[in-house]
Amino acid sequence: QVQLVESGGGLVQAGDSLRLSCATSGSIFSINTMGWFRQAPGKEREFVAAISWSTGSTYNANSVKGRFTISRDNAKNTVYLQMNSLTPEDTAVYYCAANRRRPAYVEYEYDYWGQGTQVTVSS
Repeated sequence: QVQLVESGGGLVQAGDSLRLSCATSGSIFSINTMGWFRQAPGKEREFVAAISWSTGSTYNANSVKGRFTISRDNAKNTVYLQMNSLTPEDTAVYYCAANRRRPAYVEYEYDYWGQGTQVTVSS
């Protein structure tokens, strides 16, 4: 089992930056890929970014390329999502997730999920 706890969400203004953290615990050795997803009100959950736990290779959704950066600190067992130039369209609950098998960019490939952290961007 892997436990994930997100933090760092909040209310910001358009153009601001925010950094989300995802602390992992449990069977961390089993993790292949860590991902961030988000779900806006009335919409389906969507992929944001992913990072290989071992190599650090990253992949971002087109909607956040150039603005969001995913990173990890293996010593702290923590994954981060640095979000810059935020817009109201980025308002959502952001979820951290862990995948055991292979790099993945779709929700059903992930095995473990955090409880989510709310990000609200005002105009």
